[in-house]
Amino acid sequence: MTGSVVLIHLAGAVALLLWATRMVRTGVERAYGDVLRRKLRGTLKNPLLAVLAGALLAICLQSATAVSLLVGSFAGSGIVSGASGLVAVLGADLGSAIVVKLLSFNLSLVVPIALFAGTAIFLATERRSWRQFGRILVGVGLLILSLQLIGQASEPLRESRILPVVVNYLSGDPVTAFLIAAIATWLFHSSVAFILLIVALASRGLVPAELGVVLVLGANLGGGLIAAILSRAMPAPSRTVPFGNLVMRAIGAIIVLAAMAIFSPPLDMLGSSAPLQIIHAHIAFNLALAIVGMPFAGIVNRGVEAMIAYTAPARAFTLEDKEASALDPEALGTPSRALANVMRSVVGVCETIEVMLKNIIELYEEADRPRMDALAALDDRVDRKHVAIKLYLARISPEAMNDEEERRTGELLDACVKLEQVGDIIVRNMLVHVKKKLDRGLNFTPEGWRELSNLHASVLDNARLAFNVLITRDAAAALQLVREKDRLRDLERDTSQRHFDRLREGARKSLETSTLHLDTIRDLKQINSLLASIAYPVLEEKGLLGATRLKAAE
Repeated sequence: MTGSVVLIHLAGAVALLLWATRMVRTGVERAYGDVLRRKLRGTLKNPLLAVLAGALLAICLQSATAVSLLVGSFAGSGIVSGASGLVAVLGADLGSAIVVKLLSFNLSLVVPIALFAGTAIFLATERRSWRQFGRILVGVGLLILSLQLIGQASEPLRESRILPVVVNYLSGDPVTAFLIAAIATWLFHSSVAFILLIVALASRGLVPAELGVVLVLGANLGGGLIAAILSRAMPAPSRTVPFGNLVMRAIGAIIVLAAMAIFSPPLDMLGSSAPLQIIHAHIAFNLALAIVGMPFAGIVNRGVEAMIAYTAPARAFTLEDKEASALDPEALGTPSRALANVMRSVVGVCETIEVMLKNIIELYEEADRPRMDALAALDDRVDRKHVAIKLYLARISPEAMNDEEERRTGELLDACVKLEQVGDIIVRNMLVHVKKKLDRGLNFTPEGWRELSNLHASVLDNARLAFNVLITRDAAAALQLVREKDRLRDLERDTSQRHFDRLREGARKSLETSTLHLDTIRDLKQINSLLASIAYPVLEEKGLLGATRLKAAE
């Protein structure tokens, strides 16, 4: 087999590894992301719990980068301190190392089981949560399969005459190997994927343990670099956690690299083979960094805050960013262009509504006045855009539009009205409930809060689906949205019934928060109904919408 063919096979296997890792991460984020975020927010104030929570979330998402960006957003919003967030990300780095260990076992039997079960689940149901679970299983199967393919593709490299020269050079120049690994990890955008590649090559005897450990140290630096670069567009307070993590990983990796170069410590204690020694060195490094980093997290965070404040002055906390209007008056003479501009503005309204939906449930859990004021300001933004879109649509000449454009105009206007109503419900109803809860010092029962959180997560998922329907006008997605409306109605009924059962049992907290609980359920149901109705024009056009839900009288 020629060298080019070997490289093509290896590149394909690595590409599958990256894609499978992404499949698992996006599946977990879509199915359980909101629940995981809420759980994480509740544990970050305790350093040990923060490390454990960060590790668990990284194992679920198979990405310490995702955890770093998420915790950074928490720190930027003032939900947690930067030092606590930094400790959680150190735990995420450890969790990412544990993922490498888990995937190093012989999991060949898992491949067909995960692929079959995941595909069957995905095709057998329309429930989003189950479909995403199927997606996760398929991703796990493909991930393990990609590792097998990497091993098979790298087998001919044993006989290569060039590879030993490269390996010998890098073994004699650890600094270059360290930097190459950092750059390669950044290019992969996944430290897990790069380290798994190193382990696969080491298992074939292509990478010695000493060089593998150096490459792992570089991969740890590169992993921190990924999140730091991706956070550049975030507000300054949100960048302290990713940059603080980069600083701690860089210092730790450089110290260990220097120690290896000076003392050449034996690696036998880390395992009996090169792959085990590389994996265990990766885990040991991140475990030591988490332990040593906890007492220094505050110092590092303050230093990074000062550096970021010097390079980019911090701005006041707000949920709103300024943006240019897409409603170009010069396009009014061409209805197709004008409607495209309206669509862009409506997408902006959708994004604002999603931000409001996300923040309102966080305020239910932990309310503070500045964020409540910022949320109310977003409703003003939605109102302004609604008025601007309505007036813009009114200025489009009906004579210049064809039937399809007239129908689309009505759909966009109706959708914008519904989105404005959703914003009003969030601010005029749900935000009022938050203020009452804060002023009276009330707390939901654990069961009640879990039910509200699950109901809100379903509404948020349906909101995202409704936005997609509005943009794509996809009939299958519209059908799914209406089915989800029916499912949520059943969920709302069950939630209310369980609440009444607790009232009958005399639960004191349920009595205190009964009105808030039931009003919140009503508001979420109303929001969901408004969003689901966005699908009706698409279904009506396709002939999939009945005239009434009532059964015919006999």
